[in-house]
Amino acid sequence: MYLTTKQAAEKWDISDRRVRILCSEGKIPDVIRKGRSWMIPSDAGKPEDGRYKSAENLLESIDRKKAELDSRRPLTEGELERLTEEFVVEYTYNSNAIEGNTLSLQETDLVLRGLTVDKKPLKDHMEAVGHKEAFDFVRELVKEQEPLSERVIQQIHYLVLADKKDDRGIYRKIPVRIMGAKHELVQPYLIKPKMEQLLEAYRNSTEHIIPRLARFHIEFEGIHPFIDGNGRTGRLLVNLELMKLGYPPIDIKFTDRIAYYEAFDAYHAKHDLGAMEKLFAGYVKTRLDRYLAIIKE
Repeated sequence: MYLTTKQAAEKWDISDRRVRILCSEGKIPDVIRKGRSWMIPSDAGKPEDGRYKSAENLLESIDRKKAELDSRRPLTEGELERLTEEFVVEYTYNSNAIEGNTLSLQETDLVLRGLTVDKKPLKDHMEAVGHKEAFDFVRELVKEQEPLSERVIQQIHYLVLADKKDDRGIYRKIPVRIMGAKHELVQPYLIKPKMEQLLEAYRNSTEHIIPRLARFHIEFEGIHPFIDGNGRTGRLLVNLELMKLGYPPIDIKFTDRIAYYEAFDAYHAKHDLGAMEKLFAGYVKTRLDRYLAIIKE
């Protein structure tokens, strides 16, 4: 069941214009755009003002909400399916769109249902299907509590890179650079030792899982181990580790891509992890709120 922006504005006691801005900024989870209108889930919570003021306070809020979610486990099969179905299409759309895929949200849904979208490249279709298969594989790894390893990373990448069969699951052998990036990517001969160091540091870290994953994600993308598909693979790895600990998976929105890119730059230019940590924490909190709202129904 969905609300109009006007209905949501009345429910939350804010202006219709503010609701539209929140929708366009991706601050309300699971909204659907139809033409110039927005459809908002009836159980969506009002976005909190100032919820990004302090990463520390945000982590405390996340811990409280995670404890509440844990107290309501185990979720039923129906609850899990509903949560997954709502998430997977939008996640596939956003993660692929960040990397240049031209499918819209609705077109991504059609492709994942087995249909073909006229005048859209075959590559875009294959990327959508590959990402969905990779996420399904991640869910199986979560059930097995599979430790993060190079082998797991390469298996996930193999599924992600559905349109480049010769490069799937294989570390790149040539130097690459990202236009406009504030750092140089690792040379091919250093990829394997750097990946080993990264995984060792991640395993030994005692940080809260949010900053721990923010650091891992930035460092992984800085190594850039594959010729293509690093961003999609990296975001799947974040969700693998979150889900293994009982957190819901997160979906970095295409509309937040500038803030996402700037978080990488802040780390590489100033060693500032805060931007990526706050981005991750905000998404985790929003997803926890969504899970709790559905369960409380």
